[in-house]
Amino acid sequence: MIGLTLKHLRYFDALARFGHFGRAAESCGISQPAISLQIKELETMLGTPLVERRTREIRLTSLGEDFLSRARKILVEVDELDDLARSTERPLVGRLRMGIIPTVAPYLLTDIIKGLSARMPALELHPRETVTRSLIADLLDSRLDAAIVALPISEPALQEFELFQEDFVLVRPLSETEKPVPSPKKLKEMRLLLLEEGHCFRDQALSFCQMTDDQPRNIMEGSSLSTLVQMVGAGMGLTLIPEMALPFETRFAQVSLVRFAPPCPSRTIGMVWRKTNPLAKQLMEIGAIVRQIGHNKHKEICPEP
Repeated sequence: MIGLTLKHLRYFDALARFGHFGRAAESCGISQPAISLQIKELETMLGTPLVERRTREIRLTSLGEDFLSRARKILVEVDELDDLARSTERPLVGRLRMGIIPTVAPYLLTDIIKGLSARMPALELHPRETVTRSLIADLLDSRLDAAIVALPISEPALQEFELFQEDFVLVRPLSETEKPVPSPKKLKEMRLLLLEEGHCFRDQALSFCQMTDDQPRNIMEGSSLSTLVQMVGAGMGLTLIPEMALPFETRFAQVSLVRFAPPCPSRTIGMVWRKTNPLAKQLMEIGAIVRQIGHNKHKEICPEP
């Protein structure tokens, strides 16, 4: 198609992701009239509309959906050509788009940035914090190079690299300090505070308590672990948090902490990336660095006797 450029494809991809010309333009660093013009040029080349323009949003036409699927495949291939050239660099240089889940980012991201900067000074880390579902979608669409998530992901297109494991700790009001540690069955009958839907840590907590999201239960929800701990301190219930959150979320909170008897609830944190990514070897090296950072953090929080 004469005149078609990668710029057209990237702008169309952004418009499809955001469903709004203004937000798509902002994500691309251009003005709204500029992206509107580029999309109009693309439609003129094709001889048919790709989007239905509405007052506050856009919708892709049937052709727009098909075109988007093919355009994203092209963009992934182009990005991987660039990564192929970078794969010869030792150590890795340039941009690395790293996703990380919200129940890890506040407690480990600073250490990761410092650790990678020390070992790979020419690396430009671009972190993004969001829930697992969004991270996996961005990985598959080549908008991220790698992501730190709870394993397993079980996505055939992704390589999983285990980093470390950590236990869950029960957080309850100070008034319950002397009470026995509740069993998973008993927790089902108590007021359990959980993260909002979409967080994998919520699913892990429900699994330990042998509960499902469609069961009626006496729970309350919070947007972050910090909020949950504050709610516990106010006597509103109890919650579970991962070990790495302990020094940050419970230092000044009026709560009681208790560990479960083995087998205690835990999670495996790992790094994932596309199996087709030419930077796979470098990502493995980065994973090894992050693994050591995670182990060092665990030793700080849970020193051996």
